[in-house]
Order: sequence, then structure tokens, then C-alpha cells
Amino acid sequence: MVDALRIVLTVVQVLLAIALIAAVILQSGRSAGLSGAITGGAETFFGKKKGLDELLGKVTIAVATVFGALCLALVIWR
Repeated sequence: MVDALRIVLTVVQVLLAIALIAAVILQSGRSAGLSGAITGGAETFFGKKKGLDELLGKVTIAVATVFGALCLALVIWR
């Protein structure tokens, strides 16, 4: 029973790691990198998507917190 729970928590941890990587990659950087070069002057007319960046920032913080707590729990529970 304990081993099955540990396996489930490890699978959840891997999924959280993938979600954390995706959330970080989807965020635009300070200089907007390549996406800023591609959009060019479109940001002048349409503005930046601040709402999406703020949402991704909050999602990143939440996923990172849960990931860290799960890592700590798995290490202590060992």
C-alpha cells in the first residue's frame, strides 16, 4: 500500500515538473526575445498581453510551491 502511494506521488511529481517547465517556457522574458522580434510593431497597436503573463506568473508560483512541498514530503517519507 505504501509503495503504491509512493509511485502515485512520484508520477504526480513528474507531471508537476512538466507543468512547471511549460509554465516557465510560455512566459515572455523582459526583452521578449524572439517573440518580440517576430511581432514587431503589433504590440504598438494591440498592446502586450499583460493578463496572460500575470496568470502564467501565478501558475508558476503555485506549481513550484506544490512541487517543492511534494519533493520535501517524498524525501522525508523515504
